[in-house]
Amino acid sequence: MGEPGTRRRKQLALLTLCVAMFMAMLDNVVVNVALPRIGQDLGAGVSGLQWVAEGYSLVYAALVLTGGALGDRHGRTRMFVLGLGLFTVGSAVAALAGTIEVLVGGRTVQGVGAALLTPGSLTLLSHVFTGERERARAIGLWSGVSALGLSIGPVIGGPMVEHLGWSSVFWINVPIGVAGVVLAAKVLPGIPPRARRIDFGGFVLSAAGLGLLVYALIEGPTRGWSDPVVVGCGAVALVLLVVFLLLELRLAEPMLELRLFRDGALSAGLLSGFMVSFGMFGAMFFLPLLMQGVLGWSPSGAAYAGLPMTAMLVVAGPLSGRLAARYGPRPPMVTGLVLCAIGLGGLSLYGDHAHYPEYLWTLFTLGFGMGLTFTPVSIAVLQRVAPAQTGMASATINTLRELGGVLGIAVLGALLTNRMSDRLTAALHRLGVPAEAVGSIGGAPTGAAHGGGATGTLPAPVQHAVDGAFVDGIHLALRCGSAVLAVTAVLVAVLLGRARPLTPAAPGEPRAADLAEARSA
Repeated sequence: MGEPGTRRRKQLALLTLCVAMFMAMLDNVVVNVALPRIGQDLGAGVSGLQWVAEGYSLVYAALVLTGGALGDRHGRTRMFVLGLGLFTVGSAVAALAGTIEVLVGGRTVQGVGAALLTPGSLTLLSHVFTGERERARAIGLWSGVSALGLSIGPVIGGPMVEHLGWSSVFWINVPIGVAGVVLAAKVLPGIPPRARRIDFGGFVLSAAGLGLLVYALIEGPTRGWSDPVVVGCGAVALVLLVVFLLLELRLAEPMLELRLFRDGALSAGLLSGFMVSFGMFGAMFFLPLLMQGVLGWSPSGAAYAGLPMTAMLVVAGPLSGRLAARYGPRPPMVTGLVLCAIGLGGLSLYGDHAHYPEYLWTLFTLGFGMGLTFTPVSIAVLQRVAPAQTGMASATINTLRELGGVLGIAVLGALLTNRMSDRLTAALHRLGVPAEAVGSIGGAPTGAAHGGGATGTLPAPVQHAVDGAFVDGIHLALRCGSAVLAVTAVLVAVLLGRARPLTPAAPGEPRAADLAEARSA
């Protein structure tokens, strides 16, 4: 193949990998802006909508490390194509869903596909672009497109939901996915598989443990925390997760490398990535419900309202890389955590009569804080490991970030739902609502249907009680998220302050910090 053909093949390969990663990252967040409409059309309450988000993130987090091992064993390109195909099928199932159960099933298939395609994406990129300079440019573009998927998801989803319906955020993946599968099979290189032990025991234990834990957290407020099913699921989940941790410590090739936590700087970086996702993804799950359901924003309006946060992410990302290169990861990482804590705490000060200019500062603060943490987390972790371990360390970062989002939605959602249920029950009793009607009102599509549907025909005083209870629940969730991030900032500052100095790299050996900066460029 001549040089023009080779260049075109490389460009098509880069396009395929970037588009697939963009879709995978986009579906982490784009569905959030569609949740209020989904709740109205499918009659889902907060717990049902949590499963729509968790169905993707939970499976993705549980499978992504195993997906990397399967790619090593059966071929990176083969797993990438299979993953993209499953992601496309899951998108079609979600778009056609007529019930919340089918929608969650489609999201689960999407999560399986994303977990299979993302681990091999960077490896494939490195095989396509063999020159050091062109590889750095390609990795920078790939990283930027991935981050773009996370940051502009709501901006894209809002107008689509408003004008084309909520299913459009899933339909858009189908033609792109089909084209990507065809293109990937033609232009991606065939990387020979290698012998790799797959930690199936760790996968089963972690997936079952996390699934049962999330189930208990989501269903606890609805079924009651003393419900035998909730208690049993929670207890079994804790046992399975403890066994999983013990197993991983004994294996030579574990699914999750827990030995990384022995280094203070590594622990700080991994903890920071986990907790930022815990607080921020949990909060971003509920903001569209608040804006559309209580404050009366349209899907497009709620999406555009988040543009200040997106703008600050774009500004702070490159800035944090430069700050980390000059001063080390500690200042930008700790500052970012503090700003995220301030933003969440500040947002909890505004209720159902708030005007956008009043809380605009919190969105700027949240976006800038998040942007400051992403790159330093990678640098803090990857600069402490040997170059041969960067793939494993990068996968661990992504896994913990995804797990943080999963548990953030589940834990903060449990706090919200529990507080909302208590306050709504008390308010309805004061209004003289019959006891037999309290359960049906409290179990309606709360937060999702405030603008219509099940609660839209309620008398004004009852509707006001529903909105007030929902806002009170969100305030509690935001303040808890703020407190967690504030404590994390202190712990990260201490851990990074006590970290031992880095051992200089051998002459000619690439520094992991340089790789991290290239990936986040």
